[in-house]
Parts: sequence; structure tokens; C-alpha cells
Amino acid sequence: MADDKGVSSGWAFLAGVLIGAAAGLLLAPQTGRKSREQLRRYARQAEENLDDLAEVAGDAFDKAMDKGREFIEDRKSVLSEALEAGREAMQRERDRLSKGKKS
Repeated sequence: MADDKGVSSGWAFLAGVLIGAAAGLLLAPQTGRKSREQLRRYARQAEENLDDLAEVAGDAFDKAMDKGREFIEDRKSVLSEALEAGREAMQRERDRLSKGKKS
């Protein structure tokens, strides 16, 4: 759950950066050349942020997959133990019933 908040916060941060950059460019009294340079810097920064966010999302996905695999393995183990206990109980009951018929 904490990883989801990190990814959401990352997207919110990135959106804020882009909105701030656009507002700054529209309101700044500077030449077109300076605006283009500033826009390139913002684009590079946004790309780096996206790369970081993709890495965080990938790590969160990997952790979730690992937890899912562990959960399945645990449940398979519990189910196997329950089936084996059921087989043993059935065999004991068969043995008990067959001994009762012989008497």
C-alpha cells in the first residue's frame, strides 16, 4: 500500500512540475530563445522524473509479485497438509470399519 502512495505522489509531483513549467513559460517576460532553453531543461527534468517513477513502479510490481508467489506457496503447503491429514483420517476410518466387520 505504501508503494502505491509513492507512485501516486510521483505522478502528482510530475504533474505539478509540468503545470508550473507551463505557467512559468507563459508568464515570464523573456525571449523565445530563453523560453525554448528553459522548456528543454524542464523536458529533461520531466524525463528524469519519469525514469525514476518507472523504476519505483517496477520495484513495487516486483515486490507485489514476490509476495503473491510466497502467498501461493504458503497456501499450497497448507492445502497439501490438509489433504494428507484427510487421507490419513479416511484410511484410519476404513481400517476401523473393516476391523468391526471381521468381529
